[in-house]
Amino acid sequence: MTIAQILSKMIAASNGNIHDIDHLLRVWAYARTIGELEGLDAETQYLLEVAAITHDIACPLCREKYGNTNGKYQEQEGAVLVRSFLRQCAVSTDLARAVKFRGGGFFADGVPVLANRRIYPGQMLSFALPPEGDGVTPQPEIPVNVVYEDAFAVVLEKPPQLAVHPTLNYPGGTLANGYAAWAAAHGHSPVFRPVNRIDKDTSGLVLAAKHAYAAPLLARNVEKLYYAVVEGELPLGPGVIDAPIGRQAESIIGRCVTPDGKPSRTEYTILKAENGLSLAACVPVTGRTHQIRVHFASIGHPLAGDDLYGGSRERIGRQALHCARQSFRVPVYTPVEGGIRVECPANGNNWKTAAAESPLPQDMKQLFGEK
Repeated sequence: MTIAQILSKMIAASNGNIHDIDHLLRVWAYARTIGELEGLDAETQYLLEVAAITHDIACPLCREKYGNTNGKYQEQEGAVLVRSFLRQCAVSTDLARAVKFRGGGFFADGVPVLANRRIYPGQMLSFALPPEGDGVTPQPEIPVNVVYEDAFAVVLEKPPQLAVHPTLNYPGGTLANGYAAWAAAHGHSPVFRPVNRIDKDTSGLVLAAKHAYAAPLLARNVEKLYYAVVEGELPLGPGVIDAPIGRQAESIIGRCVTPDGKPSRTEYTILKAENGLSLAACVPVTGRTHQIRVHFASIGHPLAGDDLYGGSRERIGRQALHCARQSFRVPVYTPVEGGIRVECPANGNNWKTAAAESPLPQDMKQLFGEK
């Protein structure tokens, strides 16, 4: 394409804006003169003049889209380094390295591209998730109840007396082992990535990321609701416990309210109070270990069955705590052959809120005489 043809196209793209046309002609004239005075070769002179003519190519779009041609808007509509674009799309540094060294690398419209190259609006950047290990030993005999699933997340309903993942005390027979079997049977990665963990004797929902890309996306957008049955009859209605939580002295697992602890806040609503017990719907605004259990114990109302924090097991054999609802945000995506497509950078219109719920379990219902 000749310089004259490029000039003609840029003038047409200016939509008759006299300021833009005058500006590009002046910049082109300066660049042409400087190049000639410097004695540039023909190819370099051509590149210099093309750069001068097109340097404000995003102005008409920005004027229409944002109402002005501020440089920051032109940057948004212009080319961006692949590594910067990956950060905008919440691809972690670790994942980007794994794709580069253990996967097939990155592609812009099907062409291999390095992280220090630029990608333009309208292009599609693609990559395949690198292969992963086998995770924990699959145990298909452990039932897995999936209550929600999409391309990013899976929500499992965990019964009490089942550990979430293997530990020294529970090397097998965990939710993670059951998930590994379920995932293998459904063609998913068997690696278990729980976004939230609940105690072995707590029942309810566990949110897990289906792959390495999903994990950081889900972790920053989760809201949880728990049901807790506490000892004593509290006034119906809302309440707040705002007290710092830290480790108990000389205890590995115990926590307590202490001035030296981390800020912790639990908002709750008492839904029912009878038979010497209260049913509380709790939102842990912060996410400290044993937060709900410690907070209610600190006000003299430990959870029923929670003998670690002063509760009695006379009426229930485990702490009466159940994760009843989880809501989280995931990118809007379109299934394509061999994977999914998402629009990036992800803004408000490119996200959706998903939620999963689990009813009050039978052993907690029975505390109030319900069947």
